[in-house]
Amino acid sequence: MPREALALLVPASHPGDSAAVAALFDRGAIRPEEVVAILGKTEGNGCVNDFTRAYATEALAHMLARRLGTEPEAVLARVAMVMSGGTEGGLSPHFLVLGVREVAAPSGRALALGTAFTREFLPEELGRAPQIEATAAAVRAAMRQAGIAAPAGVHYVQVKCPLLTAARVAEARARGASVATEDTYASMGLSRGASALGVALALGEVAALPPDAAVAADWSLFSSVASCSAGVELRRGEVVVMGVGEGWAGPLTMGHAVMADAIDLGAVQRALAAAGLDASGGQLADPSRLVALLCKAEPSSTGLIRGRRHTMSDDSDINATRHARAMVGGVVAAATGRTDVFVSGGAEHQGPDGGGPVAVIARRAGR
Repeated sequence: MPREALALLVPASHPGDSAAVAALFDRGAIRPEEVVAILGKTEGNGCVNDFTRAYATEALAHMLARRLGTEPEAVLARVAMVMSGGTEGGLSPHFLVLGVREVAAPSGRALALGTAFTREFLPEELGRAPQIEATAAAVRAAMRQAGIAAPAGVHYVQVKCPLLTAARVAEARARGASVATEDTYASMGLSRGASALGVALALGEVAALPPDAAVAADWSLFSSVASCSAGVELRRGEVVVMGVGEGWAGPLTMGHAVMADAIDLGAVQRALAAAGLDASGGQLADPSRLVALLCKAEPSSTGLIRGRRHTMSDDSDINATRHARAMVGGVVAAATGRTDVFVSGGAEHQGPDGGGPVAVIARRAGR
């Protein structure tokens, strides 16, 4: 039977606010059992101690568990909860609820979704080959679930991955194991980078398993569709593959492009056009058909944007990824006329150095 992918975006008044998601169930827009993933932008700092991600995950899991008559642990075992901290600038906190249902409608090409999970990682595996390989396997599994046979059908791969804490470093040390870094903040970048290289490996964007030394170092290696977010609230990798596939019904479609740098407005417009939206006049002509925009933000390692110096990496008070989210958020908000866009910081191996992938889920005209 054909499947329909569902994507519904709702606002959040605070990280633990599950009311708008619950309202989707109340009005029949989606059923709790159809939910396969929830992506959220929460107003934390996006760093190691950003517990808004865990707060949102817990609130949503408990709400879903009540609706399903089960335990929160059972929800978390099945539903990918991808919370990305940081709504700097004018970004609006929100949740994007993704679901899949069987329908009797004729199938064709439409938005396709698949999810998969890695095993739990040991601290010493983060940022290294085991994380790359396990993520690649999960991406391939999610593609099979989505019915996407070729990499060309994949427009965005969202990965939620773990990070190192002082306790996890001590755990590895007690077993005589060494970790990739003992700097807990640096571990976020290594974990994101290894996850992104796993996506690239699964999609054939890199020819072979990269060496550990390439992680967060060799910027010539990257995926054009990976979006990876690290958090303290989990130990496994959670993968959501989004694209366009055969055998799917419904009004939604998707497209993507790659920003070459933080002010690449043209790439945002190309992503919108790839999903059937017209932004040729500057700002999106009809924002109502835009369901979601997802992208990555990263300060360039050169310290330059089109030959001019930026100071994002020199600020000791505000982390560079927070500057980048605010900057790229402004660019995509100007292009779309919307501030409830999913801008995730830290784009190691996610697009070229200083840039990143941008993807659009849209409702097709007349649908």
